[in-house]
Amino acid sequence: MLLYLFDLAGVAVFAVSGVLAAGHAGLDWLGVLVIASVTAVGGGTLRDLLLNRHPVFWISDVRHVYVILAATAASIAWVHFVPIPEHALALADALGLGLFAITGAQIAEERRLPAVIVTLVGTMTGAAGGLMRDVFTAHVPLLLSSGIYGSASIAGIAAYLLLQAAGASRRWAFHAGVVLIVALRMGGIYGGWHLPLLQLPA
Repeated sequence: MLLYLFDLAGVAVFAVSGVLAAGHAGLDWLGVLVIASVTAVGGGTLRDLLLNRHPVFWISDVRHVYVILAATAASIAWVHFVPIPEHALALADALGLGLFAITGAQIAEERRLPAVIVTLVGTMTGAAGGLMRDVFTAHVPLLLSSGIYGSASIAGIAAYLLLQAAGASRRWAFHAGVVLIVALRMGGIYGGWHLPLLQLPA
């Protein structure tokens, strides 16, 4: 039940990030809904296809669609009355990344897959929706341009798995993994943290 609720939360947060990105791109309301939907379900759809889970999650449970519609409508209404903070999109994206990366890892973990596959599936689940959002709104993807991103997912999922191996409860490990991912993303945004760059000789 808790995994399901966090999955819905990830859908909602990523839908909000899609609304903000679409707003910055100057799209109309239908375009906003399309971008919000793609952002919200992109990563989970890729996860389900990779794990051969059919039908994919938002088709088998229409409540995900209702969450997208509600989050999109609420976000559109909100931005008409409240100024959007400078880093609102990055924060919403970080929260969605953390929630989806760990829930994706948990779903892969339930298939008793190797830890490296769990990590890859979780990372792709967290990153794919935001990648699609940025491509469709003609922005350089955050995955490629803003410091720690995919590596934050890998670190958070690794922490989630290691904490469980050390005896921590699954719920505690989940929260710790999400917090670590969000913290690392915020460090990449505000502190300029990034992985070493590959410097080729001239």
